[in-house]
Amino acid sequence: MEVERTFVMLKPSCIQRGFIGEVISRFEKKGLKIIQLKVEKLSREKAEKLYEVHRGKPFYENLINTVAGKTVVLMILEGRKAISVVRKLVGATDPAEAEAGTIRGDLAIELTDNLIHAADSPESYQREHRIFFSEDELETY
Repeated sequence: MEVERTFVMLKPSCIQRGFIGEVISRFEKKGLKIIQLKVEKLSREKAEKLYEVHRGKPFYENLINTVAGKTVVLMILEGRKAISVVRKLVGATDPAEAEAGTIRGDLAIELTDNLIHAADSPESYQREHRIFFSEDELETY
């Protein structure tokens, strides 16, 4: 079985609109295991590290301003092919293009603040989870 881990961040709009439980429930119903979960006010520094791959793009500053200084939920999920499974559950980046049945397709409205961020590759997971979690926080229970 190809068990892997992935990083997910519920953006401020997800929290403000009261969707934390629904989103987490979708992951758990799919069989993904929550390895770690924390709530924190995201610093600008961490937001910039998370989204550094987009630095220089026209939407970068708006993306940073959408999450920096606001409360987010950070998670490490584990399961068979967790990265691709989570990406399918989350849906297309643009909620207007996300299929019904996906988190963004059902719940999101805005493009930049589209409720959720999810690692898109093993390399992204490795880089992103280290911004928020220490290795000792990733021990399985």
